[in-house]
Amino acid sequence: MYGWIWRHLPGSAWVRALIALVLVLAAVYVLFQYIFPWAEPLLPFNDVTVDNQ
Repeated sequence: MYGWIWRHLPGSAWVRALIALVLVLAAVYVLFQYIFPWAEPLLPFNDVTVDNQ
């Protein structure tokens, strides 16, 4: 998959690396701003089984 993306990016190796970095940063931004806040209430991280005694 990464090879396919690399082959389809335009430009020289430096330009491809810069575009790939921008794509990774954009994916991380979308995950942290939209996907993780949406999914957080659906995940059981705050479900505890220990009572406060």
